[in-house]
Amino acid sequence: MKPDTRHLSRHPTRHLTRRTLLQAAAGAAALAAMKLQAAEAQWTGAFEVLDLDWADSARQRAVPVRLYLPATAQARSARLPLVVFSHGIGGSRRGYSYLGQHFARNGVASLHLQHVGSDRNLWMGNVFGLVGRLQGAAQDAEAIARAQDLRFALDTLLAGDLAPRLDDSRIVAAGHSYGANTTLLAAGAKVAREGRSIVLKDERVRAAIAISAPPFYGEREPRRVLESVTVPSLHVTATDDIIRIPGYYSGSEDRVAVFDAVGSRAKWLAVFEGGSHSMFTDRAGTGGVALNPQVKAATQALTLAFVSAVFEGDGSAISAWPQQHAAILARFSAPAV
Repeated sequence: MKPDTRHLSRHPTRHLTRRTLLQAAAGAAALAAMKLQAAEAQWTGAFEVLDLDWADSARQRAVPVRLYLPATAQARSARLPLVVFSHGIGGSRRGYSYLGQHFARNGVASLHLQHVGSDRNLWMGNVFGLVGRLQGAAQDAEAIARAQDLRFALDTLLAGDLAPRLDDSRIVAAGHSYGANTTLLAAGAKVAREGRSIVLKDERVRAAIAISAPPFYGEREPRRVLESVTVPSLHVTATDDIIRIPGYYSGSEDRVAVFDAVGSRAKWLAVFEGGSHSMFTDRAGTGGVALNPQVKAATQALTLAFVSAVFEGDGSAISAWPQQHAAILARFSAPAV
């Protein structure tokens, strides 16, 4: 399926003067008044941001995405690797921008999905219905739909005008929290239900980045679910990476159990000291005012080093990373050489 480019907004990044910024702000207000859909401008000079409002007609489900695309000048010599990022419960395509921007600045395209059945709309409406909405979003139907969103987004992107700029042999699935579960399903996790296995693996996914991965809903034996994940994987968490929402609790030890259960021989684990579960989102200050930006910067460097190690065979950056960030690191595990 080819993307509908009528709803595509391009924002080449550039440096602006104060006067130009004021003019841009006025223009943005006018566009908003006309209810035009547009991406937020990113003024870094290294990439552009595209908001694409896709819909899967077969499932009658919207799949909005945001694509961080390296500037054309960076993409002339070779096709770009691609990260497909899945948000946590209650998130949106605008989230985890610190990662999307960092990838794009360094020559990696980053496609951020929005899962309409478990996105930011959960927080809206009657507060007394919040628990029910959260519990509903955690059920099998939405977990399956999220993995199908990822497949549909890849299908659509790789059939569109941007496909020649992307390398379909270098695709990484990535996600935080619930999005880490989505990532692992796309990477080969198998969940048994009513005597049969639910398999949602996408063969185009060649590596996985699981940030703050909780155990799969209703599953007590992670190895049975995750031993079929054999692509290279990176797992990121913190000692205080604890999930507390009404009716659900998951301690940081669950993140390590997911890492241990994954069947890949090439897998890495980084555990930061302290922190919080939401520290890996765009929220500032959570997990510690000083620690939060340090962890974000370290996670940017680590995820990019992982992509380089997997797709370029250059393990120098990921080998040097633990020493560079030792002050905030509680544990680091790497594949045996």
